[in-house]
Amino acid sequence: MLHAMREANLEPPGFDDRRASFKVTFHNHTLMTTEAISWLNQFSHLPLNDQQRLALVYLRQHSHIDNRDYRRLNRVDMMAAGQDLRGMVQTGLVEQTGFGRWTKYILKVQEQRAEKPKTPSHEESILVHVKKYGSINNTECRDLLEIDLNKASYLLKKLAKKGILNQSGKRRWTRYRLS
Repeated sequence: MLHAMREANLEPPGFDDRRASFKVTFHNHTLMTTEAISWLNQFSHLPLNDQQRLALVYLRQHSHIDNRDYRRLNRVDMMAAGQDLRGMVQTGLVEQTGFGRWTKYILKVQEQRAEKPKTPSHEESILVHVKKYGSINNTECRDLLEIDLNKASYLLKKLAKKGILNQSGKRRWTRYRLS
């Protein structure tokens, strides 16, 4: 089974021994996708071997890699794995954390993605609504932010306490306007 997975360029299985049970996780995706290869091409100027390149792709999908993971991924011995991992640290692509058997390696190179538009905070959303419609009440605030009664009351009172909004009316007729 392991040989067939390697031949298909699938990620190696994960093994988890929990004393009373044993769990094997088979991932049904390949590590070396076209997109992963194109990502790796940005490091073509660095002296990396094929095993190190595969480990970089593995790190893109996982939080860390250790010596055991590297050995399982590349079918190498402990010494070769340690040497390759240290080489990856020297290139600056990977950072070592921990020592001895707790040593883990994390990817230092971050994905270059387009910036996500910033989501306005609840307070900013309330202020935009008040500027547009002139005022807001608790019900409108709950509908706008999809929050419960207590959270809406808290936010509106907080803005009033800061002096940003003025509260007028009582109970269900309470409205908040810009100060």
